[in-house]
Amino acid sequence: MTEYTTVSIPKELAERVDETIEGTSFSSTSDLVRFLLRSIVIQHQRQGQLTEAEFEEIADQLTDLGYLK
Repeated sequence: MTEYTTVSIPKELAERVDETIEGTSFSSTSDLVRFLLRSIVIQHQRQGQLTEAEFEEIADQLTDLGYLK
């Protein structure tokens, strides 16, 4: 059985995520967060370390989604 932990985000961000995932295959904010984090971890594990450019690209994507300001 998989154990879970809670990650807190501001309500305003959660509302923006809900709007963003509308009409996508993501059924919840948690689904999107798991997908994003899994993608980052997999990329890191494959390459051993993220380059500055890769980190900035991920940060830009998270900013576009409203996770970073």
